[in-house]
Amino acid sequence: MLDEGVDICLSETDTISPLDIPSIFISEDADDAEVFKERNVKYAELCKNRLDNVKYAERPTQTFNGALKDKQIQIDKMVAVDEGAIASVWDIYDSFCNQNETPASGKKAVYPETTMNTSNGQEKRGQLGSSCSSLSSDSTICSKFEMEMCEDSFNADYDLQLIMSSESFQYSLFVMERSIVANIFQTKLAAYRQLPTQGDPDSTVKPGAEERNESGTPTLEHLLTLSCKLTRGCNITSMAWNKKNLDILAVAYGDFESRNQKPSLICCWCLNKPTWPECVFHCHSCVISLDFSTDHPSQLAVGMHDGTVAIYNVSQYNVTCIADSGDCFTKHLKPVWQVNWIKQAMTLSAEGRDAVVSVSEDGRMSKWFRCSNRFECLDLMKLEKKYAKIKKTKQVQPLGVTSAFCVDFHPTESNVYVVGTSDGPIHKGCISNNQNFLDTYQHFRPVNHIEWSPFSSDVFLSCSSCRIIHLWRKDLFTPLLSFTSTQMAVDAVKWSPNWSTIFAAHNEEQVEIWDLNSSIINPTIVHYAAAGVKVKSLLFTRGTDCVLVGDTDGQVTVYRIENLRVGEDKQTPVRSPLGANTPLLETQAVFLGPLEGKEAQENQNHRAETCQTLLR
Repeated sequence: MLDEGVDICLSETDTISPLDIPSIFISEDADDAEVFKERNVKYAELCKNRLDNVKYAERPTQTFNGALKDKQIQIDKMVAVDEGAIASVWDIYDSFCNQNETPASGKKAVYPETTMNTSNGQEKRGQLGSSCSSLSSDSTICSKFEMEMCEDSFNADYDLQLIMSSESFQYSLFVMERSIVANIFQTKLAAYRQLPTQGDPDSTVKPGAEERNESGTPTLEHLLTLSCKLTRGCNITSMAWNKKNLDILAVAYGDFESRNQKPSLICCWCLNKPTWPECVFHCHSCVISLDFSTDHPSQLAVGMHDGTVAIYNVSQYNVTCIADSGDCFTKHLKPVWQVNWIKQAMTLSAEGRDAVVSVSEDGRMSKWFRCSNRFECLDLMKLEKKYAKIKKTKQVQPLGVTSAFCVDFHPTESNVYVVGTSDGPIHKGCISNNQNFLDTYQHFRPVNHIEWSPFSSDVFLSCSSCRIIHLWRKDLFTPLLSFTSTQMAVDAVKWSPNWSTIFAAHNEEQVEIWDLNSSIINPTIVHYAAAGVKVKSLLFTRGTDCVLVGDTDGQVTVYRIENLRVGEDKQTPVRSPLGANTPLLETQAVFLGPLEGKEAQENQNHRAETCQTLLR
């Protein structure tokens, strides 16, 4: 039986709905319920007959259009009228004489060729109308009329140009522009200058209430943005304040990291007019560093990527290059990373005037001066590496020069400076000694920026590519304190000109505000850059609690430091056991003196706690 064949027939079963609840439109107890039931039965039979289309529905349609309606309107009748006029030569002449009639004399300007009296005017008209010479006279008068009209229009345009270019008119436009901008940015400018703000009298919101930080945490509040069409999308390389006018800011735009370098752009902004720069000029190479002169506030020193050092005389209406190292035989051959104006010593040739000092990647630190209409330089120091002894030949050979990245001069002793190198050491030198350095402070990575404290002449800050900020004292060769909060290289560090214990640092991603009076472990304020934008430059404002940040989008943003509680030591000296009127930071640095022997090793970690206690 198992070997016998078995036939199995597979067939499709009917579709079964587990749940079928027909929709109910009316109640079964209604009077017309039977009518709807009959319609449902007919519809079910119709669906069975139409197997291919189960979505059948009855819809009424309109097969004819209704009668059209006429609408009538009434308007006035359009009437066309033909009009004409005849102007003879004498009509044109009389009209022309009436236009040139002067108010003072009341007489008409008459040309000698067409002089006539009124008695024989009719005869002249008849004769000119019947003679062939009338055509030539007509053309002559019409051509003279056209020439006079062209001269009048030219004189009007010329007078308009003279008015527009006049100094009085430019000054009037300057005052009017300042007034309009002051009205537009009144609240922002008042907040920048720490003045009481005045809001709209019709507004119910109190002035500054919507911008106030209610949390009480220290932060950076956006105030102004210096940007225009020329600078949009440009990379900011350097910024510098004017030494005399605290509202003038010079900003350099360029990109020295790209292969195809374009001419750099320099704009001088005034914070009273953030919509457009006061003056704009271009340089043939990318500008890396800027600095204004103290004795001549209109002179701007510029250091470029191709090694050029130039001085520009900057004014509102004209910018001229008064000195350029392009023709100098001893010019820098590599990028000039920093330029500084320094005060020269009293000599017979230069009575305390300031001079330009530049540091370059070629390892030279040079001072520039003008001599016989030429721009010459004198090398203050050549940064050479240590000498090495070769074993085979037993000769001592230099390893070459090291690049100089930054320099800063002592705030009270103008001949003393510290310079940062690409190998890591920080050298302290003197202008009068161009052979040897005075001291050396050891870093382990390239030093990006150095700055002396404006309150203490013995303390300076340095930052490098090792992501660490060091606080140094000039008589110690190990840093007093070290600060770090990020894993990126620190590009620059700036002391606050208003508070002795506050400094700022920045990298490409963020800006940090450190308050030594609050914490030496973490920054008090951390402000992150916008997405796709990198921070490239940083400056404190003088006299106000603000900081300027330049980015790769061509914008200089003014931030106000909010809720930073630093006490009453703002630009105020305090009493110390070492003497009267010693600044706060100087007192701290003296208390943190060097420790010798075993005591130095045992108390290395205790230094930070001591500093924090003294600051409090």
